[in-house]
Amino acid sequence: MSLLLNCDLGESFGNWTMGMDAAVMPHIDQANIACGFHAGDPLIMQHTLELAKTHSVSVGAHPAYPDLVGFGRRSMNISMSELKAMISYQLSALEGMAASKGLTVEYLKPHGAMYNDMMAKTENRIAIMEAIAEHHRPVKLMLQATPQWQSHQDEAQKIGIECLFEAFADRCYDDDGKLLARSKAGAVHDKEKMLAQVIQLAKQGTVTTVSGHILELQADTLCVHGDNAEGVAAIASIREAIS
Repeated sequence: MSLLLNCDLGESFGNWTMGMDAAVMPHIDQANIACGFHAGDPLIMQHTLELAKTHSVSVGAHPAYPDLVGFGRRSMNISMSELKAMISYQLSALEGMAASKGLTVEYLKPHGAMYNDMMAKTENRIAIMEAIAEHHRPVKLMLQATPQWQSHQDEAQKIGIECLFEAFADRCYDDDGKLLARSKAGAVHDKEKMLAQVIQLAKQGTVTTVSGHILELQADTLCVHGDNAEGVAAIASIREAIS
């Protein structure tokens, strides 16, 4: 299995710095760039796009609920019309800035609570897919690779968009294919387990769940995190492992 590496970037805001974007960018294939609702102001967005262009990294929109204080990690009770408008607004903002740099937004990956709601609620997932389909040009949707990936792909095809399925390098999987809750022991792998999971995904297209079951995952891309120096070093190790 050929795996790309994607990372959430551009998540600083004003004088507040989040992540080590400049150190991460040389090691990844896809940059999920925050669009201002949970993080990322116009200057940060512009700078992140410039980094992506310098390192020939594909650009994706990383929209969220309007929740700067909660970093987009709190769900919101909104209508599907509002959700679609939020997607369209944030995608269009990043696309306009990208175009001025000679870049194209190739995909969209929701952030935080919006991502979790998309995976848990069919109504939300369909609304996000419809918002992307109504965009003036093709944009792919990045969502979690689960045992239900075929059903999600069928939904997307009926609406007229393509999917990118992602797996997670450093997270333990539950037996149902969901990520093990962070509140549970072993939810986040150490470096040794992370690299073993990456190699297993790349070579066999599977992960070993928390109880030892083998779970097949249809994954196109691998989510990595570069919030600190240790995370950046881990990304470099992952790149070496899959190369």
